[in-house]
Amino acid sequence: MRAPGFSCSRRAMDPRPTCRPGAACAMPKRFGQGDYARTGLFLFTARNGSAADLQAGRGMCYAEKIMWVRDGQVTPMHRHIVKAEDIINRGGGDLVLKVHGAQADGTVCRDRPVTVACDGLPRQIGPDQHLRLKPGESVTLLPGVWHSFWAEAGDALVGEVSTVNDDMTDNVFEAPVGRFARIDEDEAPWRLLVSDYGGF
Repeated sequence: MRAPGFSCSRRAMDPRPTCRPGAACAMPKRFGQGDYARTGLFLFTARNGSAADLQAGRGMCYAEKIMWVRDGQVTPMHRHIVKAEDIINRGGGDLVLKVHGAQADGTVCRDRPVTVACDGLPRQIGPDQHLRLKPGESVTLLPGVWHSFWAEAGDALVGEVSTVNDDMTDNVFEAPVGRFARIDEDEAPWRLLVSDYGGF
């Protein structure tokens, strides 16, 4: 995580297990598919407030994540119940998204266009269209907007700025996925995963 022109906060580089709301955590997501190169995502949570702060309307009501999206590596179709997010292609290849609205029951609506904000401007995406973000471009996804994404023309470094995210309750996947890989807990953790928050 240290390279010319890139550095983490002291808190992110601290080897002590302090990963909890507000702390930095790195986590590869495999989605239980058994093929990380095709269905996966490397996600680094730089900061994340608490759901209690969000409900109270004060404190740290936001989150920031950095994602490394590999060329052709798909994050499965999902939506969020509470979280609104800006997805920003920070560099590398193109970030390609498939976006859909939701039916009244919350399931994916694949027969109507959906409107999202790209760099602050409304853009209608048809049911059979992809949204391609070049480096420097962004999209705002509001709660309920279904989305899947992958990189093309090279890996992409992607930023996410959002309201507080509770990974355990706010992500709804179209097809059931395994969120967190089973870990043989044979020693104390050096870094915590999001799923470890409750134990520390």
